[in-house]
Amino acid sequence: MSRILLSHGAGGRDMLRLITEVFRSRYSPAGVSQDDSAVLLLDAASLALTTDAFVVSPLFFPGGDIGRLAVAGTVNDLLTAAAQPLALAAAFILEEGLPLADLERIVGSMQETAAEAGVSIVTGDTKVVPRGSADQVFITTTGVGRILRPGVSGAAARPGDAVLLTGTIGDHGTAVMLARENLLGAAPIVSDAAPLTEIVLNLVQAAIPVHALRDPTRGGVAATLNEIAEQSQTAIEIEEERLPVQPAVAAACEALGLDPLTVANEGKMVVIVPPAAADQALAVIRGSRYGANAVRIGTVSAGPAGRVQVRTAFGTARLLEMPTGELLPRIC
Repeated sequence: MSRILLSHGAGGRDMLRLITEVFRSRYSPAGVSQDDSAVLLLDAASLALTTDAFVVSPLFFPGGDIGRLAVAGTVNDLLTAAAQPLALAAAFILEEGLPLADLERIVGSMQETAAEAGVSIVTGDTKVVPRGSADQVFITTTGVGRILRPGVSGAAARPGDAVLLTGTIGDHGTAVMLARENLLGAAPIVSDAAPLTEIVLNLVQAAIPVHALRDPTRGGVAATLNEIAEQSQTAIEIEEERLPVQPAVAAACEALGLDPLTVANEGKMVVIVPPAAADQALAVIRGSRYGANAVRIGTVSAGPAGRVQVRTAFGTARLLEMPTGELLPRIC
């Protein structure tokens, strides 16, 4: 690893190595979690803090744009800590020559998505770089939220737990990639970019004993499940036949040689709960916005620690490894 490659931003094995060896080894406090949000323990409350950068191409795609993506992605990272989003900050790097109408459209989309999520954008920064120094717009968003249920973490998954998924997989990455290459045609594929505030807050309000929440963005469900298995030192098995994939997404992935399990999502959540709470959790999720297609896809087991496998329709099993390389660059 002598130079940065596109694969270092893909959400898989290379990115995990970069984060571990370069960033976490230098400035992470001892014992810091490997979840999507940091937990800050203050005198009167526990807060979640997260930050994310967005460099998607194209800026506008079916189902969303870079602005909706920036707000939804940051809100969902806060929600993975079972935190109610409170406020966001947004920093823009703008390239000289960007049409003002495009910027206004992006900012308007951010405000609409923030209102949907029940959060305010309260501060930010703007920088302009010379033409050719960036790709139109890069956005960095930071969010803070109030933790409603302490202890929700990938490390909290336990043997016997049920693995739930709030909806279909692969929609966002496939939509962005096909839009970039002008291959959408008549295919009804749109990004799932959305804030999942209602799903998580409803789970908390219903007193569902959630152990782990994680939004499967870069690296898809495959990367997310491997991260949780490694954090919790458990194994996870999922049922291939239960995986919800839209027919158009499945067809596009098959034509392009992609596995929907490794394709990014921006409006889905992996939810891990005790087995006795699985049915109630599914009912709550299905009754929430963006959760109508929720399903149970698998189970957590004792070991081997860190292993994820897929049980096929033929009764055999295959390993689902952490993705490697860069399949779909610039999708978030």
